[in-house]
Amino acid sequence: MTPYQLHYWPTIQGRGEFVRLALEAAGAPYVDVAREPAAKGGGESKLMRDLGDAHNPRPSFAPPFLVDGDVVVGQTSAILLYLGPRLGLSGSGEADALWTHQLQLTVADAVVEAHDTHHPIASAKYYEDQRESAMERAKDFRENRIPKFLGWFERVLQRNPAGDTHLVAASLTYADLSLFQLVAGLRYAFPKATARALAKAPAVARLHDNVARRQRVHDYLQSKRRIAFNQEGIFRAYPELDG
Repeated sequence: MTPYQLHYWPTIQGRGEFVRLALEAAGAPYVDVAREPAAKGGGESKLMRDLGDAHNPRPSFAPPFLVDGDVVVGQTSAILLYLGPRLGLSGSGEADALWTHQLQLTVADAVVEAHDTHHPIASAKYYEDQRESAMERAKDFRENRIPKFLGWFERVLQRNPAGDTHLVAASLTYADLSLFQLVAGLRYAFPKATARALAKAPAVARLHDNVARRQRVHDYLQSKRRIAFNQEGIFRAYPELDG
């Protein structure tokens, strides 16, 4: 099987991490292009060349994008919608696949809001240039939005007819993996607020721990392939924004 080609920034988890987790959990062969040496046809310059390919009639707006033969798919949720059935990570049948996609879109909403806590005015401005606005935005996020998002996922787990181990039916989907990543990111950026929210969402906390224990995921998390959270990604640890 020809490896998938994932194009994303080489030094952050970001939105590309949701795709990496799906590929890793499924044991799918893939190349993280920008993290490959230039001598092997990789590097950030390769990412930028492919992103700006003037011959691609369906260009991606920004990384991540996935190349699978002649197919090029951009946007995290669309990439996972494409990969889900190919990796066995979207449940069984159309209804499960659509529900998995809906869950992923909700994770994406939470990710945008998490990012905007430290960049509430403009992405091009430094955090230090919008710190006061960030403090206000983060207060609402940790008091209202984190509990709302995690509380909703808790209800989804509780209402799953197959039990509260997975979000969709009785098998692992990319929605489980993405919720794991959301929780991990929130714990990094807002440890105090997230602990309070998870105390009221025990099934979400268990799902996070169960996903982390899956052999392929565990091996990935312990490997050099897993980029550490840092202050350049979506989830950033500013203690003054937690509370």
